[in-house]
Amino acid sequence: GLCIILFNLLWQFIILHTADSMMGATVEQFNCAKSQMGTLKKDPGNEAKLKIYALFKQATEGPCNTPKPGMLDFVGKAKWDAWKSLGSVSQEDARQQYVDLIDSLLAPEGPVVAAQPTGRAATFDTLLVSTEDNVTTIRFNRPQKKNAINVEMYNEIIKALEESGKDDSVITVITGSGDFYCSGNDLTNFTKIPEGGMQQMAKDGGELLREFVKAFIDFPKPLIAVINGPAVGVSVTLLGLFEVVYATERATFHTPFSQLGQSPEACSSYTFPKMMGNAKVFILLLFFSYKLTATQACAQGLVTEVFPDSSFQTEVATRLKAYAKLPRNSLTLSKQLIRGTEKERLHTVNDQEVERLVERWLSDECMQAIMSFFQAKAKL
Repeated sequence: GLCIILFNLLWQFIILHTADSMMGATVEQFNCAKSQMGTLKKDPGNEAKLKIYALFKQATEGPCNTPKPGMLDFVGKAKWDAWKSLGSVSQEDARQQYVDLIDSLLAPEGPVVAAQPTGRAATFDTLLVSTEDNVTTIRFNRPQKKNAINVEMYNEIIKALEESGKDDSVITVITGSGDFYCSGNDLTNFTKIPEGGMQQMAKDGGELLREFVKAFIDFPKPLIAVINGPAVGVSVTLLGLFEVVYATERATFHTPFSQLGQSPEACSSYTFPKMMGNAKVFILLLFFSYKLTATQACAQGLVTEVFPDSSFQTEVATRLKAYAKLPRNSLTLSKQLIRGTEKERLHTVNDQEVERLVERWLSDECMQAIMSFFQAKAKL
């Protein structure tokens, strides 16, 4: 009775207060335009090329966030100026402008057949996935929702990891679009109740989470997190399954399980105490919703290295470029040796955490906590 009432209230709130419509060109149209650009027969000229570069950067990374190149770096400065000139144009608008620009350049040349991205069997709506210089990058791409993970995104991350594990890249990087790395689980997931009711919803959610975490546990290559902003919930608990975690100094790490009546996931009940040793910070983090700064997270072993926000992308790019030149098979075998000894343990922990979470999702306490969250959000 109480759960049904709470869900009805929650559903009414969601209808009134959420709007998930995507504006502008879709990610698929953007990727198609990117592929078609390579079919241009005539050089569009430097001005158009700078505009293409700037719109691409704005669409994939948001407003210019890199330091201005030196005066003698003429090409770098021109590209930086072009990107910087877009100001606060949204990623959706930049994506649309990019597609429109490519279409306008292609129009005089007649119809073309779009080239398929190499080695990329799937297209994604919630991610931007690319491979360049032996680095596959999986970028969370719901910036208007602070990269919160909905059901579609969970499934797409699983698929992207499956593909990346089999491609020719040496390392795989996960990062976020916009100002956030990831704000955790999209709580609107809890409002989509299937015909089987709450029991079915909890069961389906548990199975999806189990497969999601399993994809990280079983991933064969070095996995690197590039934390470009605040990280919340499951995006934090997963970090124990990465080989390297780089963070900008403005990143924060927050796991509000207790506030939402839930319990830890992504093997964090095992990896966090192991990483942080005898320090009790993991108890504050997992139990009492304590928010760590990037520096604190680094001191506790959750983050590998922290960089000033102004030089973050440049510093990280330098390191990734060096890693990508290492022998692929050697890195994969080394990961197997290091991670192989505890993989079975991680799968067991994953199963136990999912079982406990399914119980929590069906509890009145959890529903009341989620409802309180939405009510507090509505007052902001």
